[in-house]
Amino acid sequence: MGNSPGVKFAPSILSADFSRLGEQVAETTRAGADYIHIDVMDGCFVPGITIGAPVVAAVRRWTDLPLDVHLMIEAPQHQIEPFVDAGADIITVHVEVCPHIHRVVEMIKGLGVKVGVALNPGTPLNTLEDILPYLDLALVMAVNPGYGGQAFIEAMVDKIARLRAELDRRGLATELEVDGGINTEVAPRVVAVGAGVLVAGAAVFNSEQTVAEALGKLRSSVVRGQG
Repeated sequence: MGNSPGVKFAPSILSADFSRLGEQVAETTRAGADYIHIDVMDGCFVPGITIGAPVVAAVRRWTDLPLDVHLMIEAPQHQIEPFVDAGADIITVHVEVCPHIHRVVEMIKGLGVKVGVALNPGTPLNTLEDILPYLDLALVMAVNPGYGGQAFIEAMVDKIARLRAELDRRGLATELEVDGGINTEVAPRVVAVGAGVLVAGAAVFNSEQTVAEALGKLRSSVVRGQG
């Protein structure tokens, strides 16, 4: 099941059916996803409250794919180790809640997993300037985080393009991930300006189609856009 050249897909379980979460994770794995994206919300940094480390541990038992854990929480440094112990392969924190971002990045790397830093739509790219060389992944939020199913913020296309240009200018292999409003119309547009990992929730987990069908449509939209 080959993926589109250079593009990875990270379905977000935020939109999955939690009454059969393990089965949906297994289905997503069979459908050829690259990562399982897990949104952790605390009701403080963002409006919603989602899951903790025990659910990540449960998901780990259903897939061999890398678990891409996105911590949308305040003071994430206090929660990183439990998520790593639960099986996270990538831990992404928000620059907005990490005044000592370098220390937090080094803490995550020291636990033997990959590290990402996320930016909300209103946070300027220059907040990543000094930390970029240390990152495995940089995440551009294309919606204001807190709940699924939101519409893509158009101004983020330019932000993604500027981040791609900066990564290329520095010769960095940091993955550029985009999260929020990704569907078959948006996916080819963000890939065209340099996105390499696409997080999709409602476009993958919905009642209209199977996960495999949904991922297939996303993948085809990107291939058409590259053609």
